[in-house]
Amino acid sequence: MVREQHKRLTVLGATGSIGQSTLDIVRRNPNKFDVIALTAYSRVEELAALAIEFAAELAVIGDATLLPDLKAALSGTGIESHAGEAGLIEAAERETDVVMAAIVGAAGLRPTMAAVRQGVTVALANKECLVCAGDLLMDEVKMHGATLLPVDSEHNAIFQVFDFDRARGVEKVILTASGGPFRGRSRDSLLNVTPQQAVAHPNWDMGAKISVDSATMMNKGLEVIEAYHLFPVEKAQIDVLVHPQSVIHSMVEYADGSVLAQLGSPDMRTPIAYSLAWPERMHVPVKRLSLSEIGSLTFEEPDLDAFRCLHLAKEALMNGGSAPAILNASNEVAVEAFLAGRLRFVDIAAVVSDTLSACDIKAPQSLSNVFEIDKMARREAARWLGVRTQ
Repeated sequence: MVREQHKRLTVLGATGSIGQSTLDIVRRNPNKFDVIALTAYSRVEELAALAIEFAAELAVIGDATLLPDLKAALSGTGIESHAGEAGLIEAAERETDVVMAAIVGAAGLRPTMAAVRQGVTVALANKECLVCAGDLLMDEVKMHGATLLPVDSEHNAIFQVFDFDRARGVEKVILTASGGPFRGRSRDSLLNVTPQQAVAHPNWDMGAKISVDSATMMNKGLEVIEAYHLFPVEKAQIDVLVHPQSVIHSMVEYADGSVLAQLGSPDMRTPIAYSLAWPERMHVPVKRLSLSEIGSLTFEEPDLDAFRCLHLAKEALMNGGSAPAILNASNEVAVEAFLAGRLRFVDIAAVVSDTLSACDIKAPQSLSNVFEIDKMARREAARWLGVRTQ
């Protein structure tokens, strides 16, 4: 009997929601994976417990001040422990087959780039890599022969039905959006929306920031930018369609009129498992889709007046250069202010628009440039925010 080949796996961001779902799949398939390295930002005890459970070679804590705690928790196990950005990069460069890149925010940029430079399969669950540094990252993917697999449900859906060998036959990629908790409401009706209302997503269980982005439809705008870098299409070929049931995760329309869609229950373990097992498929204990139970699927055009953030994101993609990075940074500042009760929901788009107008959109030439642009945009957004909230 031939022993099944194990895949070596590194998880960057092991204690976040994507990391936890990834390790849940590994836990259920112990004969398929060997865990090489795990990282987290500050959850020392959880990271140590996972490293011990999965017999990892290396555990890395992003907050360097917590390294002594990690070393103490792993004492006597033989598991290496490192910390800080250098440690995260060390984890990304450790010899492996698949890297799950799930570190949230700009902190994931350099480790993800380090993983790509290994030439391995990188399962990408970090938006900032493509939104802020898409051209730079894709150049590195091509240079080092890496395989980039999208983990976001929408991009993973497109990846599953996109004919890369005959891409000229593609007319559109269509990203579906649930519409969030405020679908169908006018801009005027959103003036007094609270953070509690904004984070109450109807279909997905997400963190506060991503939930607000879904409510403003900025999340979908960021996904439009990502799609441009992931798939060989023109900017104008990327559409968004509101689909409240979140059953069709995205579609590809072809020149002959065919539209291919990927469907499934809204569970992130499906696209994660697809990325881990690719090019094969593996069993995942998610709820099976029953179209007869659902009964009907509905669709509508997004309201770009009520949800101006989607328009701003599309505009940033068209303008190119550093506009997407400025969009992302200013949105993070505005969302943080909204969640803290210092900004109205409808003014998130205003802060982003003002920041984009005030900043130079010259394209970044390196990751260092990306970080400089990010800081500049955050300063400008904070300045505009101060004016608007006085």
